[in-house]
This record gives sequence, C-alpha cells and structure tokens, in this order.
Amino acid sequence: NTPNPTKPTTWPPTNTHPINLTHTYETLHQHGYTYGPAFQGLVSAWNGSDGELFAEIALPEEQHDEAARFTLHPALLDAALHILLPGVAEAGGRPGLPFSWSRVTVHTAGATAVRVRLVRTTAETGLDEVSLALFDQAGTPVATVGALLSREVSAEMLRGAAATQHESLFQVEWTAVPVTDGAAGNTADWAILGEDGLGVAAELTSYPDASALRAAVNAGTSMPPVVLVQLPGMAEAARASAAGSGGVDLGEAARTITHRALELAREWVSEAVFGASQLVLVARDAVPSDEDAGLENLALSGAWGIFRSAATENPGRFAIVDLDASEASARLLPAALAAGDHELVIRDGVARAPRLAKVRAEADAMATPWDGDGTVLVTGGTGGLGALLARHLVTEHGVRHLLLVSRRGPQAPGATDLTTELTQLGADITIAACDVTDRTALAELLTDIPDTHPLTAVVHTAGILDDSIIASMTGEQLDRVLRPKVNAAWNLHQLTADRDLSAFIIYSSVSGILGPPGQANYAAGNAFLNALAQYRRSRGLRATSLAWGLWDQANGMIGHLDEADRKRVAKGGVTPMSEDEGMALFDTAVAEDRNLLAPVRFDMAALRALGENLPPLLRGLVRATPRRGSAVAGAATGAVGGSLAERLSGLDSAERETALVDLVRGEVAAVLGHSGFESVEQSRAFNELGFDSLSAVEFRNRLNALSGLRLPATLVFDYPTPAAVAGHLAEEIPVLGGPSRIGSLSEEIDRLEASLAESDPESPEAYDSAVGRLEKVLLRLRESAGPTEQNGASEDDIHSASVDELLHLIDEEFDLA
Repeated sequence: NTPNPTKPTTWPPTNTHPINLTHTYETLHQHGYTYGPAFQGLVSAWNGSDGELFAEIALPEEQHDEAARFTLHPALLDAALHILLPGVAEAGGRPGLPFSWSRVTVHTAGATAVRVRLVRTTAETGLDEVSLALFDQAGTPVATVGALLSREVSAEMLRGAAATQHESLFQVEWTAVPVTDGAAGNTADWAILGEDGLGVAAELTSYPDASALRAAVNAGTSMPPVVLVQLPGMAEAARASAAGSGGVDLGEAARTITHRALELAREWVSEAVFGASQLVLVARDAVPSDEDAGLENLALSGAWGIFRSAATENPGRFAIVDLDASEASARLLPAALAAGDHELVIRDGVARAPRLAKVRAEADAMATPWDGDGTVLVTGGTGGLGALLARHLVTEHGVRHLLLVSRRGPQAPGATDLTTELTQLGADITIAACDVTDRTALAELLTDIPDTHPLTAVVHTAGILDDSIIASMTGEQLDRVLRPKVNAAWNLHQLTADRDLSAFIIYSSVSGILGPPGQANYAAGNAFLNALAQYRRSRGLRATSLAWGLWDQANGMIGHLDEADRKRVAKGGVTPMSEDEGMALFDTAVAEDRNLLAPVRFDMAALRALGENLPPLLRGLVRATPRRGSAVAGAATGAVGGSLAERLSGLDSAERETALVDLVRGEVAAVLGHSGFESVEQSRAFNELGFDSLSAVEFRNRLNALSGLRLPATLVFDYPTPAAVAGHLAEEIPVLGGPSRIGSLSEEIDRLEASLAESDPESPEAYDSAVGRLEKVLLRLRESAGPTEQNGASEDDIHSASVDELLHLIDEEFDLA
C-alpha cells in the first residue's frame, strides 16, 4: 500500500513553465503513437524542476458516463503518461512503452478529469522510471503509482503495430449515442405531413403537405417545433426492396422519391414560416440491424442523401430517423432528436448514429478478384479515373481484356492514345460508345462480349457534378446527376445479375455519407450507389461501393474547383490523394471485400479545428475543441463565453455597433480564408468580397451559431454588406438592459406614416390592398391585447403589450407579406 500523496499547494505549481501542446497528437502520430479521440486527453502541461512534470487530463464528454464503470478509466490513465512521450515535454526523447508497474493504489473511483504530478528518474536497471500522483480538481487523491518502468522500442516497431489499421480507409459504424429518455419534453405540439403510415405518433395533428401546414400557420396556428414526414411512395418502395423488387423498377422508384425529397426540402428552406421548425424524415427498418451494413431500402436511399445535405446546409432544421416497430423506439424518438445527431437509427429503444472509423486490416493484400482471361467492363473508361484504373488493372493485375465504355467512346479525348498504350502492354482493349443509362443499348453491348472472354467484373466509375444549394437546386440538376449514378448502376445490376461476376465495384463518393453543402443531388446519387452494394450483397451477389474522397487530378472532378472551392474543401479536412495512393487504396479495399468502404485522406488537424462544426459522422476520428466564436468576436465584446447578447449588454450603442461590425467582418474573413478581419471592408458588397452561394450558407450558419438566431438563407441578399448584416443583428439580438429592439412603438408608427405619405399607389387595386392590410394589422393588434366588453381591446390593454409583441404583428404583415 502507498500512503495518500501530498497535493500541490498551488496549481499549476510555482516555478513551472507551460508546455505548448499544439499539434501534440499529430506529432505523436509521426513517432508511431496513434491515439483515438477517447485517448487524446492531454489538456495542458508544465515543466517543473528536478525531473518534475505536471499535467491536466480530461476524458471527452461522451466517455463520462462510461467512467463510472471503471476504478480508473484506462484512457485517463494512459493520457496521464503522454507527457513522457517524444516531442511532448522535450523535442528529443526515445520511444518507449510501459513495462513494469509497482505500488499502484487507487484512492477514488470514477474520475473523469485529473491533475498529475510525475517525477522522472532512472532505475538501477537503467530503464526510465517515473512515479505518478493523480488528484481531482479539488486536490483529492485519485491514484498513485510508486514506480513505472518503460522499455525503449524502435519507431519501426510502433509503426508496425499501428499498421493493423488503414490510415485512409474507413467504414461506417452505427454507434450508440447517449440519450436520456424523456429529456425532450412535451411532443403534443409536433405535427405530421401526410398520413402516419408508421404509427409513430397517431395522436399528432396531420397536414396533407407542407403547403397545407403553411396555410394553417398563416391563419394563426402555431408553427410546430418538429414536423415528421414519410414521403409518398416510401412504404411501397420499402416492401418492393424487401421482396427483391417484386416487379417494381426500384431505380425509377428511387428517382421519384428523391425528387419528392428535394421538392420538400427546397420548400422547407425557402418559406420563412418554417424557419424555426425541424423537418424529420422518418422510415421503418431501412437500415439493417447489422451495424456494418448500409441502407436496405434501396428506393429511399436517394432521399436520405438529399436530407443529409439539407441538414448540413441548415443545421438544426432537418433530420433522418429510422425506427423499428417497438414502443420503446417510438418513445425514445423525441429525446434522440434532442441529443443533436441529424441521422439516427433507433432499435429496441437504443439510438445509434453513423460514425466513420478506420478499417482494420483483415484481408490478404495480395488477394485479387481479377481474371486474366475474362473481360472487365469499366464505365467512364475514357475519363480520368477510368483510364487510370484501366492502366492499373493491366500493369498490376494482369487483366488482358478490357471493355472501356463512355458516351463518346473512341471519340473521347485521349481514347486513341489510351488504346495504343494498353495494347503495347499486351492487353486487348475495346473502347465503345454507349449511354449506360440506356438499358437497351447497354444490353446490346453486353451481348457482344465474346464467350471466349466472358464478362467477369464490372467497375462503374461514371459520374457528373452539378452543384447548387438546396434553395436553388432544380429537378433538372437532380436528374442530370442521378442518371449516371442511379439509372446506370441499376441497369448494370439488373443486366449482370445472372452472370458469375468476381467483382462489381462501384465508384461512389464520400459526399453520399457526409452530405456536404451544395451537393444534395450528388449526395443522393452516391447514397443510392452505397445502398445498391448492400442490396446486391444481401442477395448473394458481389458488390463493393467505394466512397472516394478527393483525387488530385487536373482532369478529374477536382479540376472544376476554383481557389475558393479548394480553400473550402481544405478547411473541411478532406485533402486530395495522389493517383498512386488512390490505386493502392483501391487494391486494399477490393481485397477487404466489404459492401461500403471510404478511401479518403483527412487532415486531422483541420478536422479538429472545426470544433463544434465538425460533422457528426467524423466525431469518431478526432476529439474536437468546442468552438468559442472567432477571435474577433471575443476581442470585440471583451469576453469569452456567455451568450453574444450577454456580452453586448455591457456596451453602449456605439461600442455595440463597432463590436458587431467587427464580429461580422471576422466571420467573413473566416469563411473566405483571410488571416484577419482587417482586410474585409464593412461597406463592400458580399459578391465583391468573393462570396458565392456556399459561402453565404457557411456565413449564415456561423452567425447562427454565435448569436443563437435562425437567420434566413437569404441573409447576404437581404443585407448585402457586412455593415448591413451587423445592423440587422443589432435589431435582432436582445441586449440585456439595453434599449428596445427597434425603438418605441410611436416611432415605428411615425416611420410608417411618413412612408405612406411618400408612397403613390400604382392602381386603385394596390390602394385597396394596402388599406386592407392596415385594417388587418389593426385588428390583430386589438386581438393580441385581449377582448373587452366594448370593442375587443381597450387602449390600456394595447399599451400594456410589449413593443416587440406589437411590432412583430406589423413586421409580419408588411415585411414578410
């Protein structure tokens, strides 16, 4: 036994020097130490004297409930030793691993954060030795280690141990999320669009569609905070998917339902009346209970892709939930939605959310499905990725018979040179012009493949981009992207289902599982491809969908990106991969033989910098630091923490104006990738500053996160300069102890009277309309103050109403009509 250690009298102790922990875990990774988010607990550290080191360690919040299960959580103890590793407390140092523990005592169980004092010495054996004392924040002893010996290991040994995981190959895992049943409060004010075909909440008010809901709200009904929807055709498509199509063209069904999803999402973001409500797409048993599997409801998958992007573009306004038929799952739905993930599967009262995780190497890297005598069909075969793959199959896998298909075929740029190159390498190359979305043309092409070299593998690489935010995306844009994804892949599936294929590889995109802003159509198409792979495998057919990240190809899809796009992608944490790296990942993924894998290069530091803006799907890859707003915001308001309204409340009107203008300029600079807000002119139009639709969405979302408001998608169009946006924020943010939002009621009436005096109605009809609207405002003002015996509202009642309540009625009638 070890006596209780003596706690330091001050923290951090005197005569210590802080250690810079920026990029600590990236540095450790370079040394061969790879830690997941739960183990990245080193918060701060100090160098003392005589071999002393001090550190603060904390578990991520999602591990707090788990800590009670342990005497001392292993991630907490492990992180307490990270300060000893090379590159942390000192630039040099030798890699080592714990070898021998002695005199270990735990004094307090269940800790989630500790302060650590370490003393380094050298044991008689010559090994590094350290003693540890762990305390909680109040100084109560948590644990002591009398002596820990570490043994030196080589960097090569560490990297070899880490090689059990593929660094740029990921899979989707459905991870249980902590949910407190009943935490979301009353759901009686929720609503449903269409019929409640799932029986989730039959007691809720139902509206035929969004237009009917809008009309009801405009007529005086309160806007529901949450609206559930099951798209028309979803239930029928689910039954068809489960039955193996049952005569239903699931490709066409998917296209139809995806269009309905886009129309609904577009209406939801375009109508101001829906601005404070969340639209939840609800399905039943669309995701199999097997956590490693993908969507089972093939026809619904595109709609999921639409809603994923809609949720990313409009945080808090969209969600997707898949339920089973249990009462426990239906009961958990409100609390699960309140937990914060916008994509959930709820089974037997347990909520799970998708997370990307590194794939553990299990397959033989030399395994290959390629048959040298068979024919390999590559769609998009003359494009950048298709041609790259063709060369790789010939040079690395001995494929000798390739059928490369594209819309232009032999007339495609580079087709002749590609044929010559591969022929000289000993391959038999056929380049054919065929629209794979044309079922008849594809069937004829497949029929022409000779029996001497039958079709043995298919690789579908074709795809196209047509980006746009949800609010402005058209049905034509959606169809243009869906055709080479949904229609072509479904044709390939149906026309080869009876062939003995050794591989059916689909080139998807990480967009299909991330749902990035501005790519709802691309996300939908690729979500279908991912679901198709699962659909085939569940029926005993070969299939693997590869959800690629970015390729560093000038003639590939990255070639269309301008400088702003590239900065945006880099800020999002996805970095382009080289052709060699991509082909190596292709081989690894094919050997792993799973239904969905994501070969993506991530910049972990960039992901960590996203803080609270980190997409939920990526929360298993890094431990992000919560976002505290821009440095400009903190400097301008003179404080860090607390709501923006609270920070502004201590400033006079001139100081508030300056603080808000600088805050807006700082967010503009962050969106555009500038180093500081000084380069942003407050009176310059956003389009002149370099904003596009995606910049506008990101800017609006950043301001929403800072202010707690629900600013409209049209913010930069309604208020076209940083100064104008700052002025709008000044009106919308309630400043504690400050003046009313936009002045007194009488001042507003004076402004309205002056405006009416200067106006000249274009016609008698316009005049009558204006008079009618004024009468409606007056009537609503009287109704808002409550009825009286004489005329429904006394003057005292009207004057007792708040200015904001009365002005809300005026604003709603004149600003939003």
